[in-house]
Amino acid sequence: MKPDIIEILKVILLGIIEGITEWLPISSTGHMLLVDEFIVLRMSDTFKEMFFIVIQLGAIMAVVVLFWNRIWPFRFRDKKQPVINKEIISLWLKVAVACIPGAIVALLFDDFIEEHLHTPFVISAALIVYGIAFIIIEECNKNSAPKILSAGDITYKTALMIGLFQVLSIIPGTSRSGATILGALIIGVSRVAAAEFTFYLAIPAMAGLSAYKMLKFGFSFNETELMVLIIGMITAFAVSMAVIKFLMSYIRKHDFKVFGWYRIVLGAVVILYFIIL
Repeated sequence: MKPDIIEILKVILLGIIEGITEWLPISSTGHMLLVDEFIVLRMSDTFKEMFFIVIQLGAIMAVVVLFWNRIWPFRFRDKKQPVINKEIISLWLKVAVACIPGAIVALLFDDFIEEHLHTPFVISAALIVYGIAFIIIEECNKNSAPKILSAGDITYKTALMIGLFQVLSIIPGTSRSGATILGALIIGVSRVAAAEFTFYLAIPAMAGLSAYKMLKFGFSFNETELMVLIIGMITAFAVSMAVIKFLMSYIRKHDFKVFGWYRIVLGAVVILYFIIL
C-alpha cells in the first residue's frame, strides 16, 4: 500500500523541517517531535522513532557534498600516484575523539530518554534554557577574540571538550549542533570553525545513531515505509544544501543571538499551547 498524497506532503514537510533545523542550532529532533504533535504521520510509533533519526542521513549527505574537498583525504597525483592528506586524517581522528562521549551515553541511556524525555514540555524547556545560554555566551564573547579560527586548528583536547558538550544533545530540544557550537564558543573557537567542526562531527555521530536505530527497527521495511524514508531523506538533503550555505554566510557577519531568541519564543509558545490545551 502506497502512502496517499496527504501523507507524502507530511513527509515532505518533515524533510523540509529536518533540512532547516539540523544545521541551525534550534534542535531538529525537537522540531520533528513537536510537529508530529500537530501533523501526525500515520505510521507506527516504532517506525516514526526510527524515521525521525534516519531522515538525518539526507541532511548529512549535504555536508559530504559541500565539504568533500575538505573531508576526503585521498588524492591522486598525475592520476596515478595516490596522495594522503595527513591534515585531513588528523581532522577525522579529532572528530572520532569528539564522538566517543556521545556514543557511550547514547548506548547507555537511549531507551530511557525515548521513554521519559520525548515530551513537549521537556523539549520546550530545553529550547528555552539553551536559547538563554546562547544569548548570554554571545554577550560575554562580544569583546573577546576567538583563540581558534579554523576547524583544522582544533586540538584533540578541544575536540574532546566539544564532544562532552555534544552529550547534552541527548535531551530532546537541546540540539546537537546547538550543544557543540555552544561548547565550542565557550572554549574559544570562532563561530565559523565551530559550525564547520559541528558539520563534520554530524557525519559519524548521526550515521552511527541512524545505523543503531535501523538495526533496532530491524531493516524490515514495507513498501510504504521505504518510500516515506526515501522521500524524507531526499527532501532533507535538498533543503540542507541551501541552509548550510546560508548559515556559513550568515555567521561570518552575525552572531547566534537570533537563534537564541527564536528558541525562547518557540519554547514559550509550545508551553502555553499545552497548558491552555
